[in-house]
Amino acid sequence: MSEREGNDWSRVGLVLEGGGMRAVYTAGVLECFAEHEVIFPYVIGVSAGACMATSYLSRQRHRNRVVNIDYATDPRYLSWGNLWRKRQVFGMDFIFDEIPSRLVPFDFETFLTTPEQMVVGTTDCETGEPVYYAKNEPDFNTLTVLRASSSLPFMAPIVEYKGRKLLDGGISDPIPVRKAELDGCPRNVVILTRNEGYRKKPNSYGWLLRRAFRAYPELVRAMLHRHEVYNATLDYIEHSAKEGSTFIIRPEVPLVVGRVERNPAKLEALYRQGYEDAERLLPALREWAGTGL
Repeated sequence: MSEREGNDWSRVGLVLEGGGMRAVYTAGVLECFAEHEVIFPYVIGVSAGACMATSYLSRQRHRNRVVNIDYATDPRYLSWGNLWRKRQVFGMDFIFDEIPSRLVPFDFETFLTTPEQMVVGTTDCETGEPVYYAKNEPDFNTLTVLRASSSLPFMAPIVEYKGRKLLDGGISDPIPVRKAELDGCPRNVVILTRNEGYRKKPNSYGWLLRRAFRAYPELVRAMLHRHEVYNATLDYIEHSAKEGSTFIIRPEVPLVVGRVERNPAKLEALYRQGYEDAERLLPALREWAGTGL
């Protein structure tokens, strides 16, 4: 899908929520897009969604599948033993250092030099507010930003970057469609990892959050109100979809894969589900985009 002079494709964004291993669904969708040369000029994501987007924009076909399915059973990637030894369920050093640098090399040059814009959302622990980093910024550190955006409280440590203390972008802006609009994309394709009708419930561990993050009261506030932000954003997206400014891709049925799923068969099925959903919806997406794709 290439931009054509005279159409508005340059103002269409791709918005990706996170969800841990549920984002393997997103990986399948993006693989279908890549196969059909559907490359969005602007992509924004948080947490696992942002991670999936980088391999999509670096043009590395099948890389998301290898990293997130083939390595899922590796205890260095994901295990409760990591939590005991390193205070992190996902092996952040393994995922954001060893895999991209050695095991499944990431094409940094292609990612950083291709014309598409990529924005990654994080959460500032001091303010509880979202902070966004774009790949065209000076000294953009791809792996550190992705690590920060993917660092869930209790599952990974705080990441320090450019004078800020950062955690998972999904805390403060779980589906950053409004940021995409502010960046000049009035029309957006949104890939969700939850089925229609899903709504997030209030956090039931408020006492633990207040104790563990007592040095960051604004972060605690953001986490306690996260369900409200998430559900309000879903309402906004669904309303926008009815008006025609948003195109939603999401699972039709509740997922059987959780945030920390390690079963390769379940993950492979989820990947195929995302791919097949995208392939089925591609004609409707072409019509919605209105660019003669």
